Amino acid sequence: MKPESPSPRPSFVLSLGTGLASLRLTVVLLCLSLVMIFVATLDQVHLGVWGVQQKYFHSFFVLARIPGTELSVPIFPGGYLLGLALLVNLITAHLWRFRLSWKKSGIWLTHLGLILLLIGEGLSGLMQRDGQVRLDVGQTRRYVESFRESELAVWDATDGLFDDVVAIPVARLAHPDPIQHPKLPFILKAVGYFPNATLRMRSQMTNPPPAMATMGDGTDMLADPAPMTYKPDESNWPTAYVELTGPDGSLGIWLVSAMLEEPQTFIYQGRTWQIALRARRDYLPFTITLGKFTHDIYPGTDIPKNFASTIKLHSDNGQDDRSVLISMNNPLRYGGFAFYQAGFANNDRTSVLQAVRNPSWLIPYWSCGLIALGLVLQFGLSLAGFFRKRTAAPPGAARAAPASP
Repeated sequence: MKPESPSPRPSFVLSLGTGLASLRLTVVLLCLSLVMIFVATLDQVHLGVWGVQQKYFHSFFVLARIPGTELSVPIFPGGYLLGLALLVNLITAHLWRFRLSWKKSGIWLTHLGLILLLIGEGLSGLMQRDGQVRLDVGQTRRYVESFRESELAVWDATDGLFDDVVAIPVARLAHPDPIQHPKLPFILKAVGYFPNATLRMRSQMTNPPPAMATMGDGTDMLADPAPMTYKPDESNWPTAYVELTGPDGSLGIWLVSAMLEEPQTFIYQGRTWQIALRARRDYLPFTITLGKFTHDIYPGTDIPKNFASTIKLHSDNGQDDRSVLISMNNPLRYGGFAFYQAGFANNDRTSVLQAVRNPSWLIPYWSCGLIALGLVLQFGLSLAGFFRKRTAAPPGAARAAPASP
C-alpha cells in the first residue's frame, strides 16, 4: 500500500489572497484605527484640529521627532495607510469569499457603498482646499485666500489694470537655494526664514541691534522667531528675509511677513514691482461683488439669527451675470467651489465667505445611498425568503413525538 502523498502546499497567490481577505486583518486594522483616533483626540489639545488632521489622518505614517535632533521617524500607521489597507481587505474579501448572486446582491451593494466611502474620504483629504473670501460692501474679489498656507508673491504692478504675479510656496523659503523664474528679471534668495515670528519696531527699542533688512519697511523692524502654535484661536505669522539680485548686483534685502498687511513697492528697470508674503491665493474664473449684507439677531439679544450676503456673480466668459443670495445653510456652488456664509466683521460692512473646493464632494452621498439601498434590499430578500418558507410548510404540520420505550 502506497503512503499518502502530502497535500500540495498552497501557492503564493492563494496564501496572499487568504491573508488579505482575513477577518483577523480586518479586526486588527479596526483596532489600530481606534487607537489612532484615541491618541489623536488627546493630542488635539497641543496641535489643534488642523494639526491633528495633518499628523494622524492625512498621512501614511505618524511621525515623531527623535529628542535632540531634527530627524523624524514613523511610529504608527497613519490614516491614509489604514484606510488603504481596509480598502484592499474589503475588496479582496469580496473577490475571495463572496459569489455574485441575487441572494447576496444587498451585501454587494452595501460593501460597494463602504468602498466608495473609503475612496471618497481619501480623495477629500488629498484634493480638498479650504479658504475664505472677505468682501466689503461694493468690493469685488476674484480669488480665495487659504486659512493656513502662505506664499511669497512678486508681481509687476506697472499696469494698473493687470498684475502678472509670480507666487512661490512659503515652504520653498526654508531652503537657501536661489529662486529664479522666467517672468522675473532678478533672482530671489531667502537669507532667513521663520515659520512663525513677531515683528518689533527698532525705533521703539533702547539699544536696537542692526536691522537685517536693507530695503523697504523692514529697515525699521526686527523679526523675533516664535514657536509654532496650533491653537484654533491663534495664528502663525511666517516671516522671511529675501535678497533680490539682478545682473548688476544685489537689489537689497527685504523683510516680508504675513503680519505686514500692505505689499512693498520698488522700481527696477523702469517698471514698478511689488513683493509680499501673504495667504496663498486660488484665482477664480469669475468675480464676486458684495452688493448687500444683512445681519439679523434674536430680539433682546446679540445672538445671530441669520446673516446673508447678496453678491453679483460675473463669469469671465460672460455666460453668467446674476445676483445670488448666500445665507446660513444656503451656499453657492459654482466653478468647482462651494461658498458658505461664515461670518462678518467691521460693523456688518464686511462679509466673510468660506470657500471649499472638493471635487469628490458627491461621493459620500452616493456611498450612503448605496449602503441604504443595499441594507433595504438584503432585508427585503431575507424577509421574502422567510415568507416563502412559511408558505411552503404544510398546514398543521407538527414535529412527531418520539416513541416511548
